[in-house]
Amino acid sequence: MKLKVYLSGEIHSDWRTQIIEGCKRQELNITFSSAVTEHDASDAAGDGLGEESTSFWRDHKSAKVNAIRIKHAIESCDLAIIRFGEKYKQWNAAFDAGYCAALGKPYITLHDESLVHALKEVDGSAQAWAQNPEQIVNILKYLTTQA
Repeated sequence: MKLKVYLSGEIHSDWRTQIIEGCKRQELNITFSSAVTEHDASDAAGDGLGEESTSFWRDHKSAKVNAIRIKHAIESCDLAIIRFGEKYKQWNAAFDAGYCAALGKPYITLHDESLVHALKEVDGSAQAWAQNPEQIVNILKYLTTQA
C-alpha cells in the first residue's frame, strides 16, 4: 500500500526528518508533504501581493497564501501527522487537526505527555497519539505492510 502523509506542526526540531528517514530505512512506500517549515519564507509568502504598513496585514496575506498549499496537502493526503512541541503554541497545527476532523481525514497527534490535557479535544478526534517519531514510523510500517 502506498500512503500520502502530510506532516503538520512544530518546526523547531527535526521530527519530520526522523520520520522520513525512519520510513526510508524501512523501505516504506510513502510520499510526504508539509507546509513551508522555514519561518522567514512562510512569513513572506504574501509579500508578492504588495507591501503592508502593519505586521497584521502582512501576516494575514501570508497566511492566506500558505493556506493554499496546506489546504491542498490535507485534502490530498491519506493521513496527517500533527506535531505539537513544547516551546511554542502551534495554533496552526490545531487548526490542521480540526480541518482533518471536518474532512474525515485520519490523523495522528505527536506530542509528549505534558500536553495531554491541553490537547484532549484534538487527541479525542485523532486515530492515535504518539510520543516520538519512532512510534509514528512503527504505525506507518504497520499501515503500509500489513495485508
